[in-house]
Amino acid sequence: MKRFALEKLDEWKASRFRKPLVLDGARQVGKTWLLKEFGRLRYRNVAYVAFDRMPEAAALFRGGFDFPRILSGVQALTGAAVSPGETLVVLDEIQLCPDAIAALKPWNEERNEYHVACAGSLLGLSVLPGTGWPVGKTNDLAVHPMTFAEFLAAVGEETLWTDGVLPGDGALLDALADRLADRLRSYLLVGGMPAAVEAFAATRSLDEARARQREILRDYGRDFSKHVPAAQLARVRAIWAALPGQLAKPDRRFVAAEVEVPGAPARTRARDLRDPFEWLEGAGVVHRVWNASKPAIPLSSYRDRAFKLFGVDVGLLAAQSGLPPRAVLEGNRVFTEFKGALAEQFVQQELRAAAGDDPWTWMPPDSKAELDFLVQDDGGVVPVEAKAERNRKAKSLGVYRAAFAPALAIRTSLAPFGFSGGLLDLPLPAIGAWRRFARHPVPPAHPVPPAHPASP
Repeated sequence: MKRFALEKLDEWKASRFRKPLVLDGARQVGKTWLLKEFGRLRYRNVAYVAFDRMPEAAALFRGGFDFPRILSGVQALTGAAVSPGETLVVLDEIQLCPDAIAALKPWNEERNEYHVACAGSLLGLSVLPGTGWPVGKTNDLAVHPMTFAEFLAAVGEETLWTDGVLPGDGALLDALADRLADRLRSYLLVGGMPAAVEAFAATRSLDEARARQREILRDYGRDFSKHVPAAQLARVRAIWAALPGQLAKPDRRFVAAEVEVPGAPARTRARDLRDPFEWLEGAGVVHRVWNASKPAIPLSSYRDRAFKLFGVDVGLLAAQSGLPPRAVLEGNRVFTEFKGALAEQFVQQELRAAAGDDPWTWMPPDSKAELDFLVQDDGGVVPVEAKAERNRKAKSLGVYRAAFAPALAIRTSLAPFGFSGGLLDLPLPAIGAWRRFARHPVPPAHPVPPAHPASP
């Protein structure tokens, strides 16, 4: 399968400022595959060390950074000669060996001519401040579920993206709208977890993809039981169970009081969920999209306590919600089910992968307006409204534009392309390439009249 993260790995390999690389992301998003494939394509040798399957490997890193011993041991365990610039040393499940984590600092400072890349499950939880993480001594790369573009490549339709979307031509996008929307219906149910995509690509069976998703969800549940502190387990499970319902509300703002914790003596309070949220985010299985009280740079300076909660993958959300795979065959139901929650999860996922940064939201306390997302771009803030089906009604976006007059605003739906008065109407399948259309707009085949801002 094609993963665009390979391009980032190429940049890391070529950088004169290269440091040991750490891949971060939820379980089963493809971190190990990426490193193995990168090593196969770009290096003469790959020395793959898996701390979960090679318990003797941990002994190589005990007693300080003795590089000759480490080098000899890695070569003995893997059977691969380790040479500067010609071998990729992969340290997988590195969270199981704190000594190996500590060794990344001297590896960077003393033997950086040797290329080393690491991955692990639950890294955000296994290594906490004060336990020896080599701050500033590693390069980090977030690995996301496969994007819609990567899904198209996996099912043999890469040109639909490269030749149909990436040119940034609105008329061409309209010509391919039905085909793109049909493929997006499948993606919303299959999602971007590599195991589910691989199953669907091989069989074209949504049921096979759903079976892989259920396995992943079971694995996540086992992680909860195995790794979550006992005092927090019920709350972690309660948040996880509440996720689909919270997203299906007309107001998607997460409300702690609506989380039902079995055995809890009273109504759930936000402070009761602080540690469980940190665990779930550290595991990478949920993302909080925080509210910015003011849409200004940097958005992080205006974060308040409100947020919306999303899962790691739209296909897993569909499986967790119990949406039957056959829904993809029923018109546009997949876009509107759960009040458009799958479409909003998809947009959030694509924005996160494309920007390399977290999207935000805007939910002013004194207004009924609720703008779906904000993204930072070129020193400005771009509002994004995610609509389902062909519905272009976007009252909240109108309120936002009237209040802040952004140079660019984006409205996604299944309606035709349009660009007028700073409002980019972008078909939903192309949201991952929004910059292509915003910076080099081509006149649409069917011009869309500018939207009139709504009153607060």
